[in-house]
Amino acid sequence: MADAYKLDCESESADCRFIIQSENETEAIELAKNHMQEDHGQDYSDDELREAHLQVV
Repeated sequence: MADAYKLDCESESADCRFIIQSENETEAIELAKNHMQEDHGQDYSDDELREAHLQVV
């Protein structure tokens, strides 16, 4: 079974229920960066998202 990459925004912001899950790590990171910028006004690098927020499930 392939790995899936998941970001659950609730762990970052208690009032946000946005969840990203993809088998493509690049796609998951890009969607997470866009969400964090557009909805939370926060800029994260790929490495910051990968290390602090992205889970492998």
